Amino acid sequence: MTTVLYTHKACLGHETPPGHPESADRLRAILDELQDVSGLVWAEAPLASRADLARAHTAGLIENVLTTLAARAAEEHYVRIDADTAMSAGSSEAALRAAGAVIAATDAVMAGRARNAFCAVRPPGHHAERKRAMGFCLFNNVAIGSLHLRDTYGLNRIAVIDFDVHHGNGTQDIFWNDPDLFYASTHQSPLYPGTGRASETGAANNIVNAPLQPGAGGEAFRAAFSNIVLPALDSFRPEFVLVSAGFDAHKADPLAELRLDEEDFAWATSEICALAQKHCSARVVSALEGGYDLQALARSARAHVEALMEA
Repeated sequence: MTTVLYTHKACLGHETPPGHPESADRLRAILDELQDVSGLVWAEAPLASRADLARAHTAGLIENVLTTLAARAAEEHYVRIDADTAMSAGSSEAALRAAGAVIAATDAVMAGRARNAFCAVRPPGHHAERKRAMGFCLFNNVAIGSLHLRDTYGLNRIAVIDFDVHHGNGTQDIFWNDPDLFYASTHQSPLYPGTGRASETGAANNIVNAPLQPGAGGEAFRAAFSNIVLPALDSFRPEFVLVSAGFDAHKADPLAELRLDEEDFAWATSEICALAQKHCSARVVSALEGGYDLQALARSARAHVEALMEA
């Protein structure tokens, strides 16, 4: 089995206002970097359905994004959801492809067609809460994939590990009250969105937050991963692991102040895969979140994919 890359050209059609850091150039940089990775299998992301989205989001949010705001975006070109989050005419399809990529990737891993997978998609997802789109995110791709696994395959213990520099408040919100859903995050604090304190542990200690101080580098990150995140994941005994793969903790990133490099992301990926091998036949699917220095993003995504391929 091999590593499969899920993506779709429609994800480039999610346009953001000029100067916005979450631009289509992010995805172009990653796809250009991965073109020559030998042995990586490329696959087209399908569309998620409204029923898929409804596992993680309210009907009101889905209707607002896919119908009300989509209609406005078609007429006005850009529609602001909040100060950070915008939609264009192509955003609805991009969001459905992003969620659909994670669903298809989990299906491929469960069927044995892939050992693991990376979803190179946008818009990102981990800030999207059950009832609210925010933080560059429309729908929560990893949460949708997690709940698809439960409904389709009867899996119970599903874990999401998030090493984006920003806390995934949306995933935490969706997972909070469910003891069979596990979420662990390393992130800079203080930083947007202001959540992710170590004291935020979920209804059944199923949430694990390991905040890092501004300026922290690879040593602090690896210590938090080794001493907090990985032991909690090991104790949870996951049946499937998803990764919110944000690369904005890189030292070159303009939106935050952590000091990681490509080797740190590769190490974290390998450690996650090792625990997945122990507990769930190495079932891992990752989805792109942040990362806003194009060169650092592309190199980090490559390191992440190569670590998946070597797992």
